[in-house]
Amino acid sequence: MDRIPILKFGHALLVTIQVDMHDRLATALEEDLTARIVTHNARGVLIDISALEVVDSFIGRMLDNIAAVSRILDADTVVVGMRPAVAITLVELGLSLTGVKTALNVERGMAMIHDRLAGAEADDADDED
Repeated sequence: MDRIPILKFGHALLVTIQVDMHDRLATALEEDLTARIVTHNARGVLIDISALEVVDSFIGRMLDNIAAVSRILDADTVVVGMRPAVAITLVELGLSLTGVKTALNVERGMAMIHDRLAGAEADDADDED
């Protein structure tokens, strides 16, 4: 079975979905990503979906599940590159993606994760005082 590559980028993981997602591939991505968050102690997950032209309710729920699991494991999820048609479809399906942060592109998404990491480091420094 094919797998979606997950790259480590500092304290973040980068996922670029370049193929049409089917249910088994989405489930494998969720499992692989969860394991990698723990293995690498990742604090952020960036998922680039700019190549996806269509999403269904299963893929929308998978993104929501990834964000929920990531939050529990102390990592933020940012989805980037969402096409307008995909956003409209998710709204029409009633999927609000509550725990998913979004950004227009990878650069902005990484800035969001970097800001979160900088804030966490500042909180850690305050706790040491």
